[in-house]
Amino acid sequence: MPNNVSNKIKRQRRHMRIRRKISGTAECPRLSVCVTASNIYAQLIDDEKGVTLAFSSSLEKAFKEANAKVNVAGAQLIGKMIGDKGIKAGISNVVFDRGGFKFHGRVKALAEAARESGLKF
Repeated sequence: MPNNVSNKIKRQRRHMRIRRKISGTAECPRLSVCVTASNIYAQLIDDEKGVTLAFSSSLEKAFKEANAKVNVAGAQLIGKMIGDKGIKAGISNVVFDRGGFKFHGRVKALAEAARESGLKF
């Protein structure tokens, strides 16, 4: 890629490549992850209906009460929270959408914590 293409555009291109291949259904929703400098978001999405079935983020009251920070440990907490909410909603299988982010650090910690909570992907 040319040097004048920003990292944001590169990430968006990777995300569109991923989204062409995966889609969530009611039985197997998409676990979408977004990691910013100040927050972490995770959603279980049914793409057929266009609805969010469950969500968890670093903006939630439970995250703030745990005095967690937006780092790897905080990502593990978000992964556990989204896994618990998914199990509570009757969801066991999901398709993981890393959102164009590299699978290491906070994204990997969130995915592993969601697996440990009972989600299968």
